[in-house]
Amino acid sequence: MLETIDEPLVRAAPRTLITIATYNEIENLPRLIDELFKISQDFHILVIDDNSPDGTGRWCDEANLRNERIRCLHRPEKLGLGTAIVAGMRYAIEHEFDYTLNLDADFSHDPEYIPALLNAIEGENGESLADLAIGSRYVPGGSTPGWPLQRRVISWAINFYTRSLLGLKVHDCSGGFRCYRTSVLQTLELERIRSRGYSFQEEILWHMKRAGSRFCEVPIAFRDRTEGTSKITLQEAIGAVWLITRIAFTVRVRS
Repeated sequence: MLETIDEPLVRAAPRTLITIATYNEIENLPRLIDELFKISQDFHILVIDDNSPDGTGRWCDEANLRNERIRCLHRPEKLGLGTAIVAGMRYAIEHEFDYTLNLDADFSHDPEYIPALLNAIEGENGESLADLAIGSRYVPGGSTPGWPLQRRVISWAINFYTRSLLGLKVHDCSGGFRCYRTSVLQTLELERIRSRGYSFQEEILWHMKRAGSRFCEVPIAFRDRTEGTSKITLQEAIGAVWLITRIAFTVRVRS
């Protein structure tokens, strides 16, 4: 009789999609992608470009000819950060990625924190630790170097307002440096998300909270961009506060 030896199963490495929304980021994007591939050659990168006049989308298409892991979703005009992130999430779901990691193109989200975000989602032995890992400015070890006092106060106030009205336990509700478990995104009704702009960051937390998702926060240092110009405006900030208020009011009326 021949003996059979049960060999241990080798767990396949999780497939990670990195999504980057761009508009006029030609000064930053090539350097950022180089840094991402220094961390792992296995990353897949999806750039969602809103018809950048500076040729960001065209550069992505040329980069794809050299590396098929770099893809670009071309959109006809500026349609808002929130819709860009949702487009990246839908792509991740359709192509069955395990993780969907979103970061800004301007190096305010340092790629060096990506391994910590991935480890916060899933442990070394494959155990599921969280459904969303947030690169957080407001947990011990997190910081916003170079920010003036006025900006710190405004940001803190918006986050406090969000936590209070929506009942979230997250310290950094507005940060966009995040790693999602794609299987959880698949359970959400993404078409119900109202926000087109920066308020998406708060709204998706509310939807995930209602779905019973587990959150964790990884401390990061958030540094302002050094190249290009910032996309956020006062109107975006006001819009975020208004959307949070609408969500909270709707919940209370229905309950």
